[in-house]
This record gives sequence, C-alpha cells and structure tokens, in this order.
Amino acid sequence: MSAILQPAELPGATDTPVEGAFGLRLAVRRFLRNRLAVAGLCVVALFVLFCFVGPLVYSTDQTHTALQQVNLSPSGNHWLGTDAVGHDELGRLMYGGKVSLVVGLAAGVLATVIGTLWGATAGYAGGWIDAAMMRVVDAGIAIPALFILLVVSAITTPGLAGMILILGLVSWLVPSRLIRAETLSLKNRDYVLTLRAIGGTHARAILRHILPNSVSTIIVATTFQIADAILLVAYVSYLGLGVQPPSTDWGGMLSAGLNAAYSGYWWLILPPGLAIILVVWAFNAIGDGLRDAFDVRGRG
Repeated sequence: MSAILQPAELPGATDTPVEGAFGLRLAVRRFLRNRLAVAGLCVVALFVLFCFVGPLVYSTDQTHTALQQVNLSPSGNHWLGTDAVGHDELGRLMYGGKVSLVVGLAAGVLATVIGTLWGATAGYAGGWIDAAMMRVVDAGIAIPALFILLVVSAITTPGLAGMILILGLVSWLVPSRLIRAETLSLKNRDYVLTLRAIGGTHARAILRHILPNSVSTIIVATTFQIADAILLVAYVSYLGLGVQPPSTDWGGMLSAGLNAAYSGYWWLILPPGLAIILVVWAFNAIGDGLRDAFDVRGRG
C-alpha cells in the first residue's frame, strides 16, 4: 500500500521534456551538433582559463601605480602595453575579466533563482495570487533595469557583493515569466494532480515535480541572464558607477581608455571591448544551443 503513495512513483512522474538519462544524452548530442553553441562554450572556457589561471602564469601588479611606464605601447615586456597609471594592460584584462565573469555568473544565477521561485509560485497558485504577482512583474519590466541600477549605484557605490545583489534583484523579471508559463503547462499533468489527490503539499508539488521538470527552461534562462548581467555591469562601470579602483572590470577599462584611444592608444580600448563582445556572444550562443537541444518539438 505504501508503494502506491510514493510521489516518485506517481503515474506520469517521468513525463518530462527530457525523459531521464536517454533524453539528457539526446539533448547533449543535439547541443554538440550545434557548431555555434560549441564554439561559444569553447570561448567561455578559454576566457575562464585566461582570467583565473592566466594571472598565475603572467603575474602583474594591479594595485600600485608605476608612473615611469605609463601608456607604453605593446612590447615584449608588456604584451598589451600599459595604461595611464602604468598597469600592465594584459594583466589588467585578466583581473577585470575575473570581476566581470564572477559578477555576471553570480548575478545571472541569483536572478534566475529569484525568478524561478516567483514564477513557479505564481503559475501554480493561479487566480488572484497569480494576477497580483504578475502585475508586480509587469510593473518592474516597465522600468529599465539599467536606470534602476544607475540610481542605486549612484546612491550606494556598491562593492562586488553589492553589484551582484543589485543585478540579481533587477534582472529576475524575465525568468519569472518564462517559469510561470512552464508551470501553467505542468501543474495539470497527471503526476501533479495525483500528488494533490493523495494529500501532497503545494511546496512538494513545486519543488519535487514542477521545478525539476522545468530544468531545461531554467538552464536556458540562466545562460541568457549571465550574458545580460555582464553587459549591465559593463554599462554601469563604463559610466563610472561600477566597482571602484583599484578594482576594475572590462567596462571600467573601456571607460578609462576612452580618452586615451583618441591619442592613438588603441590597446587601452580594443582588448576589453572585444572581450565583452566575445563573452556576451558566447553565452547567447550557448543559450540558443541549449534551447534547441531541449526543444522536444525539434527532435526527430
């Protein structure tokens, strides 16, 4: 008798967009056939190695100024030259990239977690609770996230943890709508209805069935949120309201090198600009690849 009441064995409990291990292997194969997605994954891996392992191989001082070697052009001693206060530009690119990637990854994950919980709760509850919660989302989407971020950054001058928290709190709205839509289609599945019929709680239905069955949507949303977070922190830092010196990120490097670029110091603006473009493109390509890989309708 007890075996009948186990939620893991409810009818239809394996009726998911990716059916167990076989579905996961199929999704991986579909992802690996997408050349742009694989290229994006390689670009992200290379930048992670460059930013986190590179400083161990190419050690530079990014804290103290060296005014005797400002704005030096690329050479054997400084592969990408130096900036206006004598910092090695290649080392600074690694240092700034570490900040950009950490903030982007952490803020993207935080935004997706908040949006997932909000959207799943709204979609599962339905009725006036769903309507009220989604009106909050609609009102938040009507206000540009960059505007909120600029205002808060100007008031508080946040550090690294503060930037992550602020980005996460202004970026969760879109994932919440995606997860709500997924929840609306899942909450009427047989295994969820059976769980409710035998007295299962709402929290158990959401955490044990709806969210695990929405994992593909959650993963795809996370990759796009990471790309958006990297862009947002670059925007804010470019305007001088991001992480404060001696810390920096790629947006801050762009801002610092803008005036120098007019004097012909191209190495101060081209490398961080290309890094932002490549990393954002890579995460978007990965997101597109994952979306296609998990798309049941596209499987043959």
